[in-house]
Amino acid sequence: MAVLLREAMMQTTALGDDGVQTVRYWLYAPGRGACMWEEFYERGVMGLGWHQLGDLRRYATKEEMRQRLLETRDDNTSQTNSARAVWQFANEMKPGDVIFVKRGLKEIIGRGVVTGDYVYDPDGGEYPHLRDVSWNRQGSWRSDQQFAMKTLTEITDYPDLLARIEAYFENDEDSLDSEQIPVPLTEYSAAQFLNEVYMTKERYDAIVGLLRTKKNIIMQGAPGVGKTYAAKRLAYSMMGVKDASRVMLVQFHQSYSYEDFIEGYRPSGEGFELVKGAFYSFCKKAADDEENDYFFIIDEINRGNLSKIFGELFMLIESDKRGDKLQLLYSRELFCVPTNVHIIGMMNTADRSLAMLDYALRRRFAFVELRPAFDSDGFRAYCAGLDNPRFEALVREVESLNRAIAEDESLGEGFCIGHSYFCNMKPETCTDAALASIVEYELIPMLKEYWFDEPGKVREWADRLRRPLR
Repeated sequence: MAVLLREAMMQTTALGDDGVQTVRYWLYAPGRGACMWEEFYERGVMGLGWHQLGDLRRYATKEEMRQRLLETRDDNTSQTNSARAVWQFANEMKPGDVIFVKRGLKEIIGRGVVTGDYVYDPDGGEYPHLRDVSWNRQGSWRSDQQFAMKTLTEITDYPDLLARIEAYFENDEDSLDSEQIPVPLTEYSAAQFLNEVYMTKERYDAIVGLLRTKKNIIMQGAPGVGKTYAAKRLAYSMMGVKDASRVMLVQFHQSYSYEDFIEGYRPSGEGFELVKGAFYSFCKKAADDEENDYFFIIDEINRGNLSKIFGELFMLIESDKRGDKLQLLYSRELFCVPTNVHIIGMMNTADRSLAMLDYALRRRFAFVELRPAFDSDGFRAYCAGLDNPRFEALVREVESLNRAIAEDESLGEGFCIGHSYFCNMKPETCTDAALASIVEYELIPMLKEYWFDEPGKVREWADRLRRPLR
């Protein structure tokens, strides 16, 4: 069962982050008015009520829990928050997560690190749902801001709140740093990359070689070739593990600035304060861990004003300038880009509304073209596994469509349809309805944009794409 719980915590996303383990942070109330805190602290556990549910492992979904609570509790609420709390406690919380214990709405009274999987104790009375916790601090710290009323609340995505709470324990010698309990990392090899990203080994080796020597590459390609998916998996394969703490993803846009990227002054309660940007903070983190590679991924790199965003870093990102220092614009601090930081940019070749990359930046990057991989061995094996004649017929039509797009003088290969529109399907989910949805709501609208002045061609190809599903 522990294995099943860990698998449940590894969520698949469009960014290809399945299996990535990260520390999560939680606010927790041990009973009404923290009435169970002393007992839980002595026992080295944390417990939840909702005893009416019985063993939480018997519920397949959060909604099943909510319906059971509606049947057994009479407090005139939707039970949504309660169901969410018990679901997260059983299925999302994991060893290595940090727990902050609260009493009331403005007091922190303890801190600990989860060390065990979910356990159901049928003799546990009001609190039968348990997890082992290494409690490393108890006391009383008052907050100037009010906490959520819920029994269990994840605060991982609230950095300001998290920083305020962590500050209570920073200078406490008795406090155990969560990093002392290692978070298990999922291994990830080049072979796994090739199994999941439809690319030949020779091309993979060439890209890895480029990134190691040049330090900066840009993956460019048509819509749906899986640039972001490939970029993150490329980083993981070069690290050998899925370590999300050594990979950072940002997306450029027209309003993204040097102040967001490196440093700049931001309004504060007393005027303005100098705030460090994403790339600055990432480089400082990498500099403290020189033995490991770090990867900074920039999506839509050509959407930003690159000269404005990079500023004096134009020179510092060059492979032969790594380690050299320049004075930053605002702080006057001497700053360098560490040698273990690799930059992976991504750009969509079909976005014709965007200007070309600044030449000064272009010569500092190697460019890698990602193409639709319908004819690759990996995608063919994937098709065979689905064993769906309609799927295969639709893919053949898309391949024909791509040949027409590539031969069109106003478009070209950079506008071809990528394979990722058809990935991540299973035999049971590869239904006619799912395929029709891709055709109607993703591919045909794109064709209308491509051939906005040739409606007859749009109708012809729309009909050809729909034909395999009739």
